[in-house]
Amino acid sequence: MTAIVSAKIEDELRDGPEVSPELDALMNNARDASDFLKALSHESRLLLLCLLAERERSVTELENILSLRQASVSQQLARLRLEDLVTTRRDGKTVYYNLANDDVRRVISVIYDIFCGKVSKD
Repeated sequence: MTAIVSAKIEDELRDGPEVSPELDALMNNARDASDFLKALSHESRLLLLCLLAERERSVTELENILSLRQASVSQQLARLRLEDLVTTRRDGKTVYYNLANDDVRRVISVIYDIFCGKVSKD
């Protein structure tokens, strides 16, 4: 099912007599997928994930690569942590970030292949 069920329709389906456990699981999975895609939909967050797909990086390194202020990078990394898309490791005062799991790595890899793998001739 590719359409996302609106909250109102979802409520009506849940209250109806014909709700199956499979439909309930499908609606939960659609919500999880929607949350995941919303987290990816911000340009800076997507850039951060692409950089982290290459290797673990420190906050300072990410700031320097993207030429962004620390506050901006930290805000986007916090959102990625909240969505469980990245993990952290502390070494002294330095915080390192990495992709949280292979699912995130696979999605970022596909996005990279589609949008960054070819040189655009526009």
